[in-house]
Amino acid sequence: MVEIYGTLGPACSDTQTLARLFAAGMTGVRLNLSHVGLPASAEQIAHLHAAARCCGVRPQLLLDLQGPELRTGVLPAPLPLEEGTRVRLGEEVPLPAPVLPHLLPGQEVLLDDGKLLLRVLEPLPGAALALVERGGVLRSRKSAALPGVDVHLPALTDSDRQNLRLAADYGVTGVMQPFVRGREDLEAVRQALDLSGGPSIRLFAKIENLDGVAKLPELIPAADEIVIARGDLGNSGPLWKLPALQKKIAAACRAAGRPFMVVTQMLASMEQNPVPTRAEVSDIFNAVLDGASSVMVTGETAVGKYPEEVIRFLASTVHEAEAYLQTL
Repeated sequence: MVEIYGTLGPACSDTQTLARLFAAGMTGVRLNLSHVGLPASAEQIAHLHAAARCCGVRPQLLLDLQGPELRTGVLPAPLPLEEGTRVRLGEEVPLPAPVLPHLLPGQEVLLDDGKLLLRVLEPLPGAALALVERGGVLRSRKSAALPGVDVHLPALTDSDRQNLRLAADYGVTGVMQPFVRGREDLEAVRQALDLSGGPSIRLFAKIENLDGVAKLPELIPAADEIVIARGDLGNSGPLWKLPALQKKIAAACRAAGRPFMVVTQMLASMEQNPVPTRAEVSDIFNAVLDGASSVMVTGETAVGKYPEEVIRFLASTVHEAEAYLQTL
């Protein structure tokens, strides 16, 4: 049976809504710890467990750690970035300090899963001047990527380690490690879990760049499940190469007998619309045919207008694909 995951957020943070999502077919949820920690999410988690008890299910609760992922800093308000304007990276758009030496003329900077594209014009003291080539509205703590650049960050942040120490107490069943670069990243997470009384908590390795794809042979044995995280993976090269990368990872997991998850923009249009596109349901269907053991939506349930409808379409499409597989 394919697991159906939503993501906790303001649109589904009460017991009643979460109960409806479980009734619609959701089997587990992701909690994004890029913005908050476990103690600050205690009320949401309590609602999750209350809803699960009402529906008679044992929910899967996945923590998505910060890890070595690059993100923008906190903004005082959403920042409009208009195409053709100039902006100071590191000041107007706060970035982690290790990024700044790599902001050289011509360097592309992708923000918010590549929705925004900036190009560095010139370095400045403690910052860099960049041209907005693809605009939009930037909000706090969004993903940042520098194609072709390896910015080395530790596998776990101090916040990650604190959250891992508390994971078992909050009923966490799985931990997602972002931007896995090698087996040592997964070993660091597993060691932290073992020391914190969470040896039974499953470890999910998120493949989000070409380094992760290249290291699949050593990552697959070290993870309980592989995550094809198409947001940043799609930023690692031309977007039209992403489908082949997804197929390659899926095939490697099938050959090794390792479960894998497909995530990112599965029903993105439903953040604003009550019905998905034909392409989206085909994407879900094909992910199941490729052997996915789980699928996940993120902003669709966290901040979208129609979280219950999202899970209903996701679960119904998955079940249709499972039924189709039975006929082959």
